[in-house]
Amino acid sequence: MNGFDVLLSPDGIISLITLTAMEIVLGIDNIIFISIVTGKLPIEKQRKGRLVGLSLALIMRILLLMSITWIIGLSEPILSVGEYDMSIRDLILLFGGLFLIGKTVSEMHAKLEGHEEERKNMGKHAAKQVFSMIIVQIILIDIVFSIDSILTAIGLVKEVIIMIIAVIISMIIMLIFAKPISDFVHKHPTVKMLALAFMVMIGTLLVVEAFHVHVPKGYIYFSMAFSLIVEMLNLRLRRKAEPLDLKNDELPS
Repeated sequence: MNGFDVLLSPDGIISLITLTAMEIVLGIDNIIFISIVTGKLPIEKQRKGRLVGLSLALIMRILLLMSITWIIGLSEPILSVGEYDMSIRDLILLFGGLFLIGKTVSEMHAKLEGHEEERKNMGKHAAKQVFSMIIVQIILIDIVFSIDSILTAIGLVKEVIIMIIAVIISMIIMLIFAKPISDFVHKHPTVKMLALAFMVMIGTLLVVEAFHVHVPKGYIYFSMAFSLIVEMLNLRLRRKAEPLDLKNDELPS
């Protein structure tokens, strides 16, 4: 039975739906990161940044899937220190996690110090340099997330064609929702700070996993969803409070 026959079989369809759902959930990290870094670009360049970054990330992820044997080999130990065996995968997770933490903390600092407006008013030459840096950052972070998700996918699906189609579908969905999510994050400063806090948590999770300490991702996504629901309630409460504040200001003293 070839790959397409497997894809059209009941098991293949179930595997495709399951893997696509998993890729979408794991892609939440990517969307948040892309929303944050492309926010540094001028408004007219943000859509292009998301499109180019996600398109190159999709190509990179497909190439990684085509090199699946090499990806599996990344889990082989290359260095042993006592009972700890370090692999290339561990190094990628470690440096990827540290990069994500460092990048996110610098974004938090820029937001708290009010440097965001300065970056938005940059010249054309500086904007081009920032655009290139952002694309590189999106690709690097996607590689880190991809290797982890591909190794997870191997445990669910054996056919590469199913993995590729699931990745393509999830990337298309990410591309559709990247702009609304990005606009929402940048419209509400407290939500953006919450998203940055999520990125620090995810970066820390990557570092911890590099040292073979497994943290169930369900806990992470549950805490993210719970925090987001609380923030949505706070936003609604603030919207209701604003008209009352305006009325009180209009009352004669």
